[in-house]
Amino acid sequence: MNMNLGTTIISSIEFQGKISLVIFMAKCPLKCPFCHNWELINKGEDVSLSEVFKIIDSDVDYIDAVVISGGEPLSQLNDLKKILIYSKSLLLETKLDTSGIYPDRLEEVVGLVDYISIDVKAPFNKYKEVTGANIGENVKKSVEIANNAKNTYVECRTTFVPSLLSPEDIEEIGRNFGCDSNIGCDEYTIQQFRNQNVFDKTLREIENPNPNELKRTAKKVKKYFKMVKIKTSEFGCEVVDDVS
Repeated sequence: MNMNLGTTIISSIEFQGKISLVIFMAKCPLKCPFCHNWELINKGEDVSLSEVFKIIDSDVDYIDAVVISGGEPLSQLNDLKKILIYSKSLLLETKLDTSGIYPDRLEEVVGLVDYISIDVKAPFNKYKEVTGANIGENVKKSVEIANNAKNTYVECRTTFVPSLLSPEDIEEIGRNFGCDSNIGCDEYTIQQFRNQNVFDKTLREIENPNPNELKRTAKKVKKYFKMVKIKTSEFGCEVVDDVS
């Protein structure tokens, strides 16, 4: 049976310090209004796993890692497992991007992943309002599973959408998922919302947040995390400690 694939790219930014092959797997049970990969929500291209392995083989001499993104990769659990196992057999490092919606499935693959990036889309009490799905407890459990895995780097990240989240919400996320929460993430990244090509067309009228505003918000949550970064189209990825 074939898997559902979006696209693949080579990137120097998706896995810090590594050149990676990024594989975008299609399908996601969520319909977040600010999703910028919304074309992958329902279906991608039907391809065989052998075709995916050939893509990895063709790039193996030039890459250090394989990143699996989406969509929601855990929607295709068996295929995801096989890709991770194959990548590890080639001595490549692995990273998984996930919404955290499937903690039980994450537990099945966590031992195959060197780096897990979990989208924390809202504080626990606003998940239904922001995403349309009441999955805050699932995300909490997923972060706990990732944090308890040996030799796995854990990033929590939030896309700051001005019409859906406030700076106070970001602070609440810090309280929910920071070091003091006993869940913990190795780093927290606040991503700038970009109004182009989002699922909810009404959000295309919302201005992208100002990088300086994101910096001010990031500084307020530094106390909750080991490392805080902001990611903007203007300046790329910045560690808050390095921002004046």
